[in-house]
Amino acid sequence: MKPQQEPSAQEVLAGLVERVTFHNAENGFCVLRIKARGHRDLITVIGHAAIISPGEWVTTSGDWVNDHTHGQQFKARFMRTSAPTSIDGIEKYLGSGMIRGIGPVYAKKMVKAFGEKVFDIIEAEPDRLREVTGIGAVRAKRITDAWAEQKIVREIMVFLHSHGVGTARAVRIFKTYGSDAVQVMTENPYRLARDIRGIGFKTADAIAMKLGIEKTAMIRIRAGISYALTESMDDGHCGLPTEELGPLAVELLEVSKELVQTALDLELAEGTVIAAAVGETACVFLAGLYRAEKVIAERITCLVNGTLPWPFIDPVKALPWVERKTGLSMAESQIAAIRLSLLSKVLVITGGPGVGKTTIVNSILRILAAKGVNLLLCAPTGRAAKRMTEATGFEAKTIHRLLEVDPKGGGFKRNADNPLDCDLLVIDETSMVDIMLMQALMRAVADNAALLIVGDIDQLPSVGPGQVLADVISSGAVPVVRLTEVFRQAAKSRIISSAHRINQGSMPDLAKPEGESDFYFVQADDPETAVPRIIELVKTRIPARFGLDPIRDIQVLCPMNRGGVGARSLNIELQKALNPAGERKVERFGWTFAPGDKVMQIENDYDKEVYNGDIGYVDDVDPDAGELIASFDGRAVTYGFGELDTLAPAYAATIHKSQGSEYPAVVIPVLTQHYAMLQRNLLYTGVTRGKRLVVLVGQKKAVAIAVKNVSGRRRWSKLNEWLAATAVTARALSP
Repeated sequence: MKPQQEPSAQEVLAGLVERVTFHNAENGFCVLRIKARGHRDLITVIGHAAIISPGEWVTTSGDWVNDHTHGQQFKARFMRTSAPTSIDGIEKYLGSGMIRGIGPVYAKKMVKAFGEKVFDIIEAEPDRLREVTGIGAVRAKRITDAWAEQKIVREIMVFLHSHGVGTARAVRIFKTYGSDAVQVMTENPYRLARDIRGIGFKTADAIAMKLGIEKTAMIRIRAGISYALTESMDDGHCGLPTEELGPLAVELLEVSKELVQTALDLELAEGTVIAAAVGETACVFLAGLYRAEKVIAERITCLVNGTLPWPFIDPVKALPWVERKTGLSMAESQIAAIRLSLLSKVLVITGGPGVGKTTIVNSILRILAAKGVNLLLCAPTGRAAKRMTEATGFEAKTIHRLLEVDPKGGGFKRNADNPLDCDLLVIDETSMVDIMLMQALMRAVADNAALLIVGDIDQLPSVGPGQVLADVISSGAVPVVRLTEVFRQAAKSRIISSAHRINQGSMPDLAKPEGESDFYFVQADDPETAVPRIIELVKTRIPARFGLDPIRDIQVLCPMNRGGVGARSLNIELQKALNPAGERKVERFGWTFAPGDKVMQIENDYDKEVYNGDIGYVDDVDPDAGELIASFDGRAVTYGFGELDTLAPAYAATIHKSQGSEYPAVVIPVLTQHYAMLQRNLLYTGVTRGKRLVVLVGQKKAVAIAVKNVSGRRRWSKLNEWLAATAVTARALSP
């Protein structure tokens, strides 16, 4: 790293940072108030620093400018920071909140105890910190760990800045690579794109260019091929047709197709990617996803061909018994489903809302439990598992909890060597389960166990790659019960009747209902009208009429993230209207967080035991400790400020993110500006999230577009083929 040269023609200013008025962690831009040598009053300095804290000593060179709004300022072209040496500076620096565990109070105590030697004490004699009143073993360790982390994070930030890259992800880079971070980034910057969520190929590429890696270097082109395939996972693909992948890589990397082909051959030879046909189409798959689909097919085939783990149960006796127990008289379709389930090693039950899926599952569980069958129930999200527990009376766990996450290794403790202890495993909301999670689950199911897969095939497929439920159903390898009859009680709900109309390709009734209803349409022809209407509905109208809490009970669900009526923009507006931030707040990664905010976890965190899509509420923001505390289902979870890129406000969320959840009330903007995302299964999924109330806000034309559009993008996966092949083989071998 070459040191920046200080330009000699400009004025030099040096002094102590009294206050950091503004600092953008992404691009380093900062506004500082400085007590400068030779100046009586505080001076405003604007410039760029990778990381900056009150108390630090800065040496800058630049020019004086007279800003119309802010008056005289010193515009620094060059800025160098160094640790403070004065007692005053040291105290400010330590108390700035940059080190978790030290706020202004402890900074004062530490400076009083150790004076100018305080930094040396933290580094060389950390045990002596316990000489300070109130610092015990735990706090002392926290301070020394945070100090070491801070030093490396600073190194990372300076490295990124010197290569023209923003620094908001520095903490995540540190958490991934530890003290080797700078070495890893220097040797192969493309690892950043692969390993760090939020850092794309373009950022890694920018660093590589600064490090002198040529555009045509094989390391770059090979990384670009994996990147193109990884990007396609965001659209649910496990692989891509070869004829799509080549041009995509050429466009992304701006190199010749010959070079791309050479790089692809090398990746194939190394086994990073795998070539395989889907039907007649030649495709390339990421190796991990290819193997995962294969494992799922093999495991399901093995389970299907096994013997039932329970002795014969006579449906003629079992069905009247369960009807007496539940007090429900079942329809012919339900009776047929239960009969089949008692005789099947693997079974899929699918259908929309109000068709009696829960009644059937409940009855099956009661019959089997009475016969001493060992049952396990799971669902992909905490909310879906909770709903399953409430509906059946049997405990259901999230798939992650059931498989017992191993935070150290990042895998699961339950696997082929340590299988789940059950005779029957029930998976609910299976439409949400992606390839990688299904693979982990199938590895952990013992050969002798039975499997009951429950889900709604017409909902959106999983956010992650693959289309597990759809592939299992269409393969013909497993018996399937399709429920279509909507029961009388459920048919009274306009939410349910509207959902079924949408699913059948008919427009829901958008006319103003007479009397009370649970489904409404509010006209809004453009974003300028829609946004204030949505805010009024959430803040005032729905709470007043239905007695619901605007933050906890009402969820705005958007077809997409972007745009004026997208989840991102609506989150900012709803946060402002429902929970404006006070003094106690933190701004990170483009969001503001304050006590009372509704937040969503946006990636799996096995250490904290919070998972993608979990909803929580901010209890406190502590600038002194550099921490935010949020509650998820009554459990407090602590985040360092540098980890807040895993949280986002959740007043509004995309319909994709809402899968597996139900909310008392749902408000869905449906406008033609969402054109790209207006699909039947998207609208259907959104409407079926509402329990007591669904309000569509927008244009009838946009609703009509969504209802008509069944296309949905094809997902490239091989699971269906592999399962279908085993089904054909099994039929050929059967007597």
